[in-house]
Amino acid sequence: MRSSSGRGLRPGVLGTWDTVVMAVAGSAPAYSIAATTAVLVATVGLAGPAALLYCAIPMLGIVLAFGRLGRLDVNAGAGYSWVGRTLHPFLGFLSGWALVVSATLFMVAGSLPAGAMTLALVDPDLAGDRALATAVGAAWFVAMLLVVLGGARLTVRAQLVLSGVELAVLALFVAAALVRGGSRVAFDWSWFGFAHFDGPAGFASGALVATFYFWGWDVTSNLSEETRDSRRTAGLAALIGVGVVFLVFEAFTVAVNMFLTAEEIRASGSHVLGALGEAVWPGVGGRLLVLAVLLSTVATLETTLIQVTRSLFAMGRDRTMPAVLGRVHRRWHTPWAAVAAVGAVALTLFAASVALGSVGDVLAAGVSAIGLQIAFYYGLAGIAAVVAYRRTLLRSVRDFVLGGAWPLFGALFMLWIFIESLGELSGASVAIGLGGLAAGLVPMLHYWRKGSSYYRPAPLDATRPVDTDDDYGDRRSGHRPDYTGKALATDY
Repeated sequence: MRSSSGRGLRPGVLGTWDTVVMAVAGSAPAYSIAATTAVLVATVGLAGPAALLYCAIPMLGIVLAFGRLGRLDVNAGAGYSWVGRTLHPFLGFLSGWALVVSATLFMVAGSLPAGAMTLALVDPDLAGDRALATAVGAAWFVAMLLVVLGGARLTVRAQLVLSGVELAVLALFVAAALVRGGSRVAFDWSWFGFAHFDGPAGFASGALVATFYFWGWDVTSNLSEETRDSRRTAGLAALIGVGVVFLVFEAFTVAVNMFLTAEEIRASGSHVLGALGEAVWPGVGGRLLVLAVLLSTVATLETTLIQVTRSLFAMGRDRTMPAVLGRVHRRWHTPWAAVAAVGAVALTLFAASVALGSVGDVLAAGVSAIGLQIAFYYGLAGIAAVVAYRRTLLRSVRDFVLGGAWPLFGALFMLWIFIESLGELSGASVAIGLGGLAAGLVPMLHYWRKGSSYYRPAPLDATRPVDTDDDYGDRRSGHRPDYTGKALATDY
């Protein structure tokens, strides 16, 4: 059931362009704007562009951290492996668990709007039927589950269509908004400053919401075992992807400020792009942007499934979760057991979500809860990169900035907004966010007591030669591999 790589997943399936597409699709520009703008405006008002800008700067530090850690350890678990080998296996497991929980929550937070938008395109009156929207959203989820089961190559082909059309529609509307100019207020540079934030706590809450916008680019790291020359490709693709979505986010957040009032944004909720489309291009604009959001939602469901199933696969392979999760399909070389497990849990949550409230209620609590978990595992990864490269930081200014100062700044920023925002969030968001993390203590302690070799890791160190695929079994059994004649981790 294993490929020639000795890990089971099919190596060398994806190239640089493929991983860039996955990074953009993972951040889901149209979906993130639609699902999160109302929450962002409610949190920081007109300071939405500033929140995205000041979150993007430390986020780039986390991107650099992921890229540098990926050079040392190519692993489908990404932060789960890196944090465990640099800081502590307990923190590594919780880092991976945070991704699993946040991605699983997103299955509901993402699929419900997909169902509602599909119905809205057919008959707007049907979009308010929660049970029907849940059923249609679940159907989209199952379709993406089957695509992910079919392999990374099929996944990327689907993304080229979905994300290509989405970005084309978004670019068209940016151009239309620039031509028309704002119908509510004129552009104001103060939207990028600090004047509209309500103190440090308000800034932290806005940054936490902005973190949800960017989340998803790290799917490139979870696909590293299936990517050609992944030690360089995964990090580069993530950097390009974050740059692209940042420009899209800023353009549309500014457009929302210019064309819609705060009352209109709150009233439209997750349909804010439809309202913006009507304001910019009356008649057809709203439906076109709803279509873009639908495509974006389906695309990011796919990339999120990639992240959670590859993370669970790595955990099953390491025996820190049930070993069956580490099984790979003989034909498609995909972690079919992890895919099936995620599908079963998500479909159960879909059924439960019918009793939780409206789509807007689920989104509002889910976005902030997911933001907490994202900030947690991003922050740990940033610190892990600094620890792994600590002996190389003083070799040059470039090493100090890109390998130490920027990733550390990103990590501290993520952990700060995690702590600072706890007092500002609703009880439901805090309970979901922290409760989801705490639940990970149960499997962690269980498999630690069973003696998983993951809890006896070979430390990551940038001054040592990089691990190769042949070293994988030795590294997990606690033995140090023979690095004679192998390239150093700092070689380019």
